[in-house]
Amino acid sequence: MPATRPDIQSEADIRLLVDTFYDKVNQDALLSLVFNGFAQVDWARHLPVMYDFWSSILLGSARYHGRPFPKHMPLPIDATHFQRWLELFEATLDERFSGPKADEAKVRALNIATMFEFRLRKRDPLSLV
Repeated sequence: MPATRPDIQSEADIRLLVDTFYDKVNQDALLSLVFNGFAQVDWARHLPVMYDFWSSILLGSARYHGRPFPKHMPLPIDATHFQRWLELFEATLDERFSGPKADEAKVRALNIATMFEFRLRKRDPLSLV
């Protein structure tokens, strides 16, 4: 019988989620090229922003005050990238957490990925053909 995993309840849980997820991203052949190659993400600056983002969404902290979509416009990403991002995010949740907040995180991530992918397709009219 598998051990019971806790639900997301605290800022420490948010940090664990974000850190574990981005460790996977950095090891992923597809996503690492975008994050570390093309975007050259400054992880020391990016991770605290992601803590604030997910804390705002899942814990209601209201610390995040940004506009995430415009930063994604110049990135060379498509449906394949969003699918992989979701796979890694959901795998991270499944490994570490279980419960209503973990389920909410999956729904929120799916909604974000779907919306971003749709909006990014509009930047490239040929992708609609």
